[in-house]
Amino acid sequence: MQPILIGICAAFFFAFTFVLNASMELSGGSWIWSASLRYIFMVPFLLCIVIIRKNLRPLLNEMRKQPRTWVLWSFVGFGLFYAPLCFASAYSPGWLIAGTWQITIISGALLAPLFFETIYTKNGPLQIRGKIPFKGLIMSLIILLGIVLMQIEHAKQLSLESLLLGVVPLLIASFAYPLGNRKMMEVCEGRLDAYQRVLGMTLASLPFWFLLSLYGFYTVGLPSKGQSLQSLLVALCSGVIATVLFFKATDRVRGNMQKLASVEATQSMEVLFALAGELIFLSIPIPSPLSWCGIFIVILGMILHSYVSNRKEESHFKQSVNL
Repeated sequence: MQPILIGICAAFFFAFTFVLNASMELSGGSWIWSASLRYIFMVPFLLCIVIIRKNLRPLLNEMRKQPRTWVLWSFVGFGLFYAPLCFASAYSPGWLIAGTWQITIISGALLAPLFFETIYTKNGPLQIRGKIPFKGLIMSLIILLGIVLMQIEHAKQLSLESLLLGVVPLLIASFAYPLGNRKMMEVCEGRLDAYQRVLGMTLASLPFWFLLSLYGFYTVGLPSKGQSLQSLLVALCSGVIATVLFFKATDRVRGNMQKLASVEATQSMEVLFALAGELIFLSIPIPSPLSWCGIFIVILGMILHSYVSNRKEESHFKQSVNL
């Protein structure tokens, strides 16, 4: 239960991303700077935390062992996650992006066969290839139904091109984030804590963010002071606090695909937090009844997904004990 509560806290701070990205888009800021500045600004915060905890040297030693692996999966987990997310903010309101983003729950479940999970038997731990949790996946389809209802309402106001530009990048991001996160958990094998892992992935993804910044400088110019300040807030709230909380939650259930899926399902709460933030701070129009229906279906799907995953885990544990 504790990892799920930590996941919900992470969802609250992640919601700052959607609200502030929407604010920057409304004020004319480019998605390029919204994406790159977040990770550039994260570095000093995370460095201070890791140095104070006297954990910098072990992190650097780990990164030296497999530098290409770190760069690859950090690019996938951070670069292919956040750049498309910011790009989509130009075509959809923050709460709708937060709602559509929950398709990552389905994406994460479909990635299960790419990883191994640990079963504890009388003869010790046993590594087996993960299986797609079909019961949890059925519950995830309820979440997908809610997303479709929200997008149908939004599609009435947009062209097909704009709708695709708001959805396709999110589909890419929904697979990239859990894939990069899980791959790095495999690489670290519990040797690094959440702060170290986030810092390591941020440092390893910096070449991509610097290249994106260079592209932004030549195409849209430098960011405004307002966008820089809001990007700093995103870096602190979402990039540092939320990411560390989420990684802490996933670390606690590392090696168990069922519990991992439950923790990832808590991110469905982002849609409510993002909607509340936009209503209060950006004075957006209140969503239509159909959109509200979609929102609550997403939340219901998240609750059912966690319930089914936990029930299956209890049965799975009883079976493994008897092996």
